[in-house]
Amino acid sequence: MLEGLHPNRPTHVFRITTDERSARAMTDMIGEIFDPAETAVASFETEDGGPWMLEAYFAHQPDEAAIRSLLRPIVGAEADKGVFLPLEQKDWVKASLEGLKPVRAGRIFVHGSHDRHERRTSDVAIEIEAGLAFGTGHHGTTKGCLLAFVDELKTRTPRHVLDVGTGTGILAFAAAKVLKRPVVAGDIDPEAVRVARENARLNGIGAFMKLYVGPGIRHAEADRAGHFDLVFANILAKPLRMLAPSLARVASPDGTIILSGLLARDVPGVLSTYAHQGWYLQRRYDLDGWAALVLKRGSARPQPRQ
Repeated sequence: MLEGLHPNRPTHVFRITTDERSARAMTDMIGEIFDPAETAVASFETEDGGPWMLEAYFAHQPDEAAIRSLLRPIVGAEADKGVFLPLEQKDWVKASLEGLKPVRAGRIFVHGSHDRHERRTSDVAIEIEAGLAFGTGHHGTTKGCLLAFVDELKTRTPRHVLDVGTGTGILAFAAAKVLKRPVVAGDIDPEAVRVARENARLNGIGAFMKLYVGPGIRHAEADRAGHFDLVFANILAKPLRMLAPSLARVASPDGTIILSGLLARDVPGVLSTYAHQGWYLQRRYDLDGWAALVLKRGSARPQPRQ
């Protein structure tokens, strides 16, 4: 999943500094209007208590006037102060690698090659080079899913795992390394799957990965009714709602679905959609403005937020 990070081979970026409320509102608007395969947007605090920055990355040259017009109802004339910049691929690769800091979720440790020395002997280590990939574990959505997986392992050991919208492959890799079992993982973007395959080889788990290119579960490895007792789907709110019937169908009767790629405002609508399929919230994780949801069949009593 793009999960608010850069689309594959971005060519342009738009940046604007504003207050938190406006940054979040613009993030929501751009995320809803533009194709997530072509555009990705994120907002963040530039310093403690300071202004917020919105960054939107585009796979093609954007219509600058149209974007400013979209944002004026939120920030007024400040929309004209936003800056559009072209991106060079080599500069993005360098920046991605420099920004890749280690992330820990329980024993799961996601790192770049330059941080191998920080691994502990008990770690389930996953090495990722950012490159042109996405889903490096540093975004709140991926880390939320990893934390949910770690907690799931405290009560059960899944046998059949599916990762829909795998991106770089981190969630699938974590499952394969911990469970030492084959994991099915797919993405609509062939480049994402190519990168995931390379990352799997790098981590010595290529034999465990059953990777496919396709939307949702549209592949023989994934479209298996009642087969998966753990399903990851770290995408975005709209495709998660659309996927609800198919994910519910391939999940086992006693299985778990872990969803992310959700802003807090997205959660009620997504939960309502899955409730119609018989799935209810068991746990919720909130990180960096994003939510990860753990769903079970039946009327599981929600536990406090993490």
